[in-house]
Amino acid sequence: MSESILIPHEHIVFTEFDDREGVLVDLNAKRYYTLNETAMFIWRGLESKRTRDEIIREITDAYDVTPEHAAHSLDKLVASLQARKLLQQDGGQ
Repeated sequence: MSESILIPHEHIVFTEFDDREGVLVDLNAKRYYTLNETAMFIWRGLESKRTRDEIIREITDAYDVTPEHAAHSLDKLVASLQARKLLQQDGGQ
């Protein structure tokens, strides 16, 4: 993931059930994806148009993990979200 900002597509709906579980619903594909606590944290960062470095910093501030571990988790989730076409480049930069 480069420093370009990735944001959710407009047809993706995020619902948080509690602090530990959430769901993404792709209204176009009629599919849903569950998110764990860390994935929800990352999703909120993407919704807020934060950069990769900002999200990594926020993860390390919130959890007892190294920046390398946070970066790996972020990159792995973003790759998965991109493969499912749930993210797009922010055109408003």
